[in-house]
Amino acid sequence: MRILFIGSVIFSEKALETLLRIKANVVGVITKKKSTFNADFVDLSYIAVKNNIPCLYADEVSMEEMIDFIKSCKPDVIYCFGWSHLIPKEILDIPKLGVIGFHPAKLPQNRGRHPIIWSLFLGLEETASTFFFMDEGIDSGDILSQEIIKIEYEDDAWTLYQKIINVGLKQIENFTHQLGEASLGVGEASLGVGEASLGVSNFTFQRIKQDHSKANYWRKRGRMDGIIDFRMSSRAVYNLVRALTKPYIGAEVLYKGKLYKVWKAKEEYVNLPNIEPGKVIDIENNNILVKCYANAIWLIEHEITEEIKRGDYLL
Repeated sequence: MRILFIGSVIFSEKALETLLRIKANVVGVITKKKSTFNADFVDLSYIAVKNNIPCLYADEVSMEEMIDFIKSCKPDVIYCFGWSHLIPKEILDIPKLGVIGFHPAKLPQNRGRHPIIWSLFLGLEETASTFFFMDEGIDSGDILSQEIIKIEYEDDAWTLYQKIINVGLKQIENFTHQLGEASLGVGEASLGVGEASLGVSNFTFQRIKQDHSKANYWRKRGRMDGIIDFRMSSRAVYNLVRALTKPYIGAEVLYKGKLYKVWKAKEEYVNLPNIEPGKVIDIENNNILVKCYANAIWLIEHEITEEIKRGDYLL
């Protein structure tokens, strides 16, 4: 089976390495030279060069040139993992097995932008690693493989990212074998959309239609979404900090008109009904305890360079 690979983030890098490890036939790579919005960006060209795989930078060519490149690779399937752009119908129609996309959420729920960030900020207790056949919609195509992933209170963006990587790579290995068998033994007529099981030799894969009535869409977050407001509860502040920590951009706190990054926080349960939100109530070494609407929050890892004293206000 001939695979064309599209991606430009850490997960893309790990997925491509997995395909090469299992000797999958990767016939082309499309990536980016730079990104202005992916904090976990990775240029995959170094892997392509090392393995003598044709590679194209999508940010340096026109859509027509990209389509010509894809057609020249003659892929049976396209894997598009870690790509923040819709794939046009002209590309979706090229491979006979379709274009497989990836979304780290429990589809049909939580389609759209920043699924790891929003799931942590909203305090969800589980998410999923979902691979699906891409269509012209947003994360709306038939599901190929989905595994539920538990989110623990201690998880942050990086630990959840790692969980998703570990689960997702196993899924990729499994369905790549399945799709490979199908590409050899199943005709075009058997590959239509719908809920169906395709059995070939000892392998089976499914196309499970999503229930669109259960879908919701997460929006693109902006910088204001990452600014800590101590009028929120300590749990909401904690969730915001862990959602935006590395490999993402980091939450921010405002002090004396300047914004400073906060990378790690810890809740503190206090009963101080007469203390207003944003007041610094304790300092230990470089750790700062700030009153929230409910309880308080320790700012443990941060980049505040100003001298902070008890009684100051972070707004």
